Formats: sequence, C-alpha cells, structure tokens
Amino acid sequence: MAKISEKITQLRWFYGSSLTTTFTGKPLHKTTIKFKTPLLPFPRTQVLYRCCRSMMKTDTTLPIIVKETIDPTDKEKQIFDRLRQVLAHFNLDTQLRVAGGWVRDKLLGKDCYDIDIALDNMLGKEFCEKVNEYLVSTGEESQGIGVIQSNPDQSKHLETARMRLFDVWIDFVNLRSEDYTENSRIPTMQFGSPEQDAYRRDLTINSLFYNINTCSVEDFTKRGLNDLKSGKIVTPLPPKETFLDDPLRVLRAIRFSARFEFEMDEELKVAASDNDVKSAIGGKISRERIGHEIDLMISGNQPDKAITYISELGLFWVVFTLPENCKPLISQEDDRICVEYMNLGMRQFLEVGCSFTNEQRRIYLYASLFLPLRKTVYIDNKKKTFPIVNFIFKNSLKLKLSDADDVTRLHNGVEKLLCLIPFVLSNEDMSKTDLEIDLIEVPVKLKSRILLGLVLREMKDLWRVALMLSSIVGGQVEKRKEVFMEVEREILKLGLEKVWEVKPLVNGKDIMKHLELEKGGPVVSEWQRKLLQWQLAYPSGSLEECVDWMKREMEKKRARTSRGE
Repeated sequence: MAKISEKITQLRWFYGSSLTTTFTGKPLHKTTIKFKTPLLPFPRTQVLYRCCRSMMKTDTTLPIIVKETIDPTDKEKQIFDRLRQVLAHFNLDTQLRVAGGWVRDKLLGKDCYDIDIALDNMLGKEFCEKVNEYLVSTGEESQGIGVIQSNPDQSKHLETARMRLFDVWIDFVNLRSEDYTENSRIPTMQFGSPEQDAYRRDLTINSLFYNINTCSVEDFTKRGLNDLKSGKIVTPLPPKETFLDDPLRVLRAIRFSARFEFEMDEELKVAASDNDVKSAIGGKISRERIGHEIDLMISGNQPDKAITYISELGLFWVVFTLPENCKPLISQEDDRICVEYMNLGMRQFLEVGCSFTNEQRRIYLYASLFLPLRKTVYIDNKKKTFPIVNFIFKNSLKLKLSDADDVTRLHNGVEKLLCLIPFVLSNEDMSKTDLEIDLIEVPVKLKSRILLGLVLREMKDLWRVALMLSSIVGGQVEKRKEVFMEVEREILKLGLEKVWEVKPLVNGKDIMKHLELEKGGPVVSEWQRKLLQWQLAYPSGSLEECVDWMKREMEKKRARTSRGE
C-alpha cells in the first residue's frame, strides 16, 4: 500500500499516465480480463481506485476479484434476522432472496444500499403486512407500506411494496414467470420459480440471488457468477427477446458495461442496434425512465464511455429525441460531434483537476455533451423560440427544468467568456470586446473587472464550470489546461470568485431620493446597472463615494440634455 501511495504522488493524476503493474497475492477468486481504454477516475476521494485507473493503458490487464461468499454488514444482518423472525413467528415456508444489484456489488466487494427482496409464494404487500403484524406483536411500532403498481404498458410488470426496516428502505416483490400470447406484447404474470425469475432479468450478472434463509449465493442461470468473474455483459435469454420485453434493458446494459468496464456480448450489441428495439425504446418505455438511466450514466464513473456506446449503437437520437422544427437543422451524424465534445470535456476535467461538486460535475458533463447544439433553437406550438436543450431536458429526458436552465446559462456564459478570454490572456483593452455592454467611463485597467464581474454574476457558482467549457471550445488542444488556469488566476487576483454575492450600496428608493426622481421604472433600472458597474470597478468604494459619483454623472447628463446633445 505504501508503494501505491508513493506512485499516486508521482503520477499526480495526469490524464493518460500509464504504468505496467503487477498484482501479487492470492484472493479467493481472481480472473484477469483486458480493458480496451483507460477508465476515468470518479469519485475523486477513492484514491486507490484512481491510482489503479490512472496507471492503466491500452491492453493493460487488471483482475476482477469476485468473492465466493457474501458477508452482510451489521445493519443488513439486523434486517435479515428480523425477516427470518417474521417467517418463524407465522410458520411461513416462504423463501426470501435478495435479488440483483445488491448481490452483484457485494460479490465485487462494493457497498450497496439498495435491497430488493424476492418472495417465492406471496406478494410483496402481503409480506409487508406480516412484518407489521409481527412488529405489533412484539410491542414495536408498525411501518408504513408503499405500493408501486404494475404498469405493463411501460414495461413495469410487477407490483412492488416498500417499507423501512432499521431505517433502511426495502423493496419486496414476488418471483415471476411470464407467458406471451401470440398477438400481445404484454405478458401474463404468475408466480414463478427462482430459475424462471432469474432468466427473465436484464443481465446474467444481475440474475444472482442471496438466499436469506440459507445465507447462500444462488446462480440459477448457471452463468451469472462466471460472467461476473470474466467481465461480460450478457442477457440470460436471447438479447432481442430480453430487450423487447423491457427496452430500458438496453440502456442498463450500456450503463453496467461502462461502469464496470465489462465487455458487451456481440449478439447483445446487434440486438441493441435492431430497428425493432429502437422503436420499442421510443414507444414502449416512459421518458422518465430513460432520463433516469441517462442521469445514472452521467453521474457515474465513466459517463463518456456510456454515451459513446449509445452513439456507436445508433441510439443517440433515439434517446435524445429532437423536435421537427430545429434551426439550424441537426444531422444524424452530429451525435459523434456531441460525443467528442463530451470526451474533450471529461479529459479537460481530469487534466485540470478542478474540485467540482457532484452536481456541478453532472451539469458540466451535460453542458459539454450539448455544446455543439448551443446555438440551435426550436419553435414550440405557441410559436415561441427556445434553445434545443430545453426540449431535450423537458421532453426527451423529463429531467428537472432547472437542469435545462443551468445548461442554457452555461452555454450563454461560454459565448461571453469566449469574447473575453483573448483579452485576459493578452492584457489588452477589454472594452474592444464584441460583447454588447454599455460600460461606464472608468480607466481602461478597471474595465476587465467590470466585464468579467458581470459575466460571473450571471454564472454564480457555476463560473468555473463555464470557464472549463470555454477552454475546450476552439484553440490548441495542448493549451486548454493553461487557458483555464490562467483565466482562473486572473479572476482570483481580481477578487471576483464570489462576485454574485456583492450587494448594491444604493437601492432603488435611495436612487430616486438622491437624484430627485419623481418616479422609478426604467430610469432607476438604468442607474442600478451603472452603480453595479461602479462597484465592480471600485470594490473598496464607500457609500458616500458611490452617491457622489452618481450625482456627478447625473449632473453631466442633465448638462448634456440642456445643450441638446
């Protein structure tokens, strides 16, 4: 471990660093697979994880270590003990199994807080009611039960019940089998065996069970463990059949492939690109579910790889749907440009090492992905014009409206910063910029503080995100990091890093009083704009100095008016 820490210091996490590594020791099970490209380090706090990733290069091999058994945490043991107590109290012959991602992650040695329990002979709601009966019998408080109804039209085939145990939300659902009639895509649901349930799941690595009754791992497809050990993304049943059952599984396969650096099966990739599957993605599943999957990718450890897969499989515009009336028109090939910008954005993020919050990183990646579309608009049904990213967030992904606002604000900020950056780098007079801003009369050296301050006030705490985006647009690739760091230094030197928190020295009411104005409106707004510029130019200026300047400017204006100028 000491040698790894020393190597961390030496590497300094430059993108593209590589080192031939040798792993020693004998874990319970170790399988070595090949990674095609370097993984991207995230989150930043996982130092060992970042070290391994930073040292990787093409064709370097790393082991996948899969545990033979699962060791639940103390909290999980409490939960499982309580569930076994319920079984014993009511003399139930129900088999309780934790399904899916929890089992996979535990076997990989990762934490997981998403516990889904499958029941072999009763509905989830029925079992939750039994849990509450038991709690009442022991003098404990019963828990609320939430029920998520099935919705076959949106490929949500099972009713799911939720309740809290020991402050952890647990989902309960019955094992299922399904039969399709010849003319229906909606299956007939009935209780199924663990094997039937395992085969109807999205991927073999997600088809594993942990039997709470026997404390053992179960692999009913007979390949889930092997695929996990060999790093393969495979469907239990033929992939096209699996994807048409629930087309969201295509996006899940992509997400897990990127997240774990696992290889997608060739037959799976062919099925994912199939036109019938594409139509099903667009028509069978809700946009909210699509948006949720994309958001998990963007917030994950390898967002650029996931979006690249989406593009390579011909799914980009299936996911990020567009309205018909775009201006300028977007070609089907533009997805590759979007992906390239995201790759550049991720590379710049890693090279600079900027300490974005998780939410800032998320918005930054969306903004970099859609940078090529920042000047594209569409006309809605009311003949109003909006940026195309509004449509993508609102209609294609059904994400928060604030996401669209933030990305649009960043794109606008990029355009303004691109006008200012050359002047920052050259120390030239910034008033010669193409920005249409009417500046007050101040010495030339103060104009840069005014212009940068005005732009940063619009960006608020996203100004570094906007600057990072600006540094990847145009210019020489090898100087992008330099550009970001030099402009950031200038902003810090000018004391503008929290400029949006600057409060006006004079409010609208006092402006009217000092200037002897009879009414407010546009005149007061104009003076508020000018006073903000004065404060940006003279950050140490006092209220008295500000009022004196305002009065002198008003006298000059009245004098010009009397002369007919």
